[in-house]
Amino acid sequence: MMTPEQKFARWVRVSIASFLLMFAYFIIADIWIPLTPDSTVMRVVTPISSRVSGYVSQVYVHNNSQVKKGDLLYELDPTPFQNKVDAATLALAQAKLSNQQLDAQISAAQANLKTAQLTARNDRVTYDRYQRLSSMQNVSQADLDKVRTTWQTSEQSVTALHASIHNLQIQRGERDDNRNVTLQQQQTTLQEAQLNLGWTKIRAEADGTVSNLQLSPGLYAAAGSAVMAVVNQQTDIVADFREKSLRHTRQGTDAAVVFDAFPGKVFAAKVTSSDAGILAGQEAVNGQLSQPEQSTRWVRDAQRMRIHVALNEPLEKTLPTGARATVQLYNSEGPFARFFSGLQIHLISWLHYVY
Repeated sequence: MMTPEQKFARWVRVSIASFLLMFAYFIIADIWIPLTPDSTVMRVVTPISSRVSGYVSQVYVHNNSQVKKGDLLYELDPTPFQNKVDAATLALAQAKLSNQQLDAQISAAQANLKTAQLTARNDRVTYDRYQRLSSMQNVSQADLDKVRTTWQTSEQSVTALHASIHNLQIQRGERDDNRNVTLQQQQTTLQEAQLNLGWTKIRAEADGTVSNLQLSPGLYAAAGSAVMAVVNQQTDIVADFREKSLRHTRQGTDAAVVFDAFPGKVFAAKVTSSDAGILAGQEAVNGQLSQPEQSTRWVRDAQRMRIHVALNEPLEKTLPTGARATVQLYNSEGPFARFFSGLQIHLISWLHYVY
């Protein structure tokens, strides 16, 4: 029979050995078979807003509606935008008509120029003849001056017509409609009005589920203000591990995932990527000197890094974004590591029946 002192000493030795064994297990497990409950199911959420402002005329979806890329979600009252399209169309037609009128004016001015040039040549010939007659004193100086004035007036008319034609050609611009500045300005205005009219119909940018709908007919929707969200169907599982737990983790490392929504089930997965950094490692560029982190603690908190995990097989039921999960990594291919890691993650999955 053991004395009470011997029994107490034996329990002390057993407790110490158990503590040391568990301590060694957790140290080794944190390196080769790490596990984290800080895992979340993430899905891309696309805020939906209109590119133009206006009053909502129709809403074609409701909360939890399944939509495909290109499906019509809601529509703004197109009347003011259609009016702008009509006004721009009329302005473009008016610009083309103005160019036609300028073409007619240029043609008339060019005909007048030919007549003026012929008149100026005739007046020049007359002036030259009068000069010869004046040298022989067959005409008076007054007649010569009168002929000179007539010729100079004709030359001035030719110069004025040249300037008038040049001014009309500047107003007309390029004859090629694709290079004519006036027509291009009106065409751009029309295209912008047509674009804004098309933006009154807001469509889904990706497949997903409508969520947080805050819209009804008659509501004024401001451009850029989100009125609903479309949650993408593709899921991304993110898991946050301590830095030292990821020393042996690579892209393609096997993993297991347990979801709070599916207690008792373990899903095979693989590591797809790891984030390049976290917010704590981002330094703002503000022109100020760096501020070293100060701490009075002897033991600092472990930094956590994020990795991304993908399931080997898709889930039968899609989980909502934000669903919680637990991720187990298989950093070792050894049979003992596989056995204990499997036992560990299955235990967690069974505990989800309780909490």
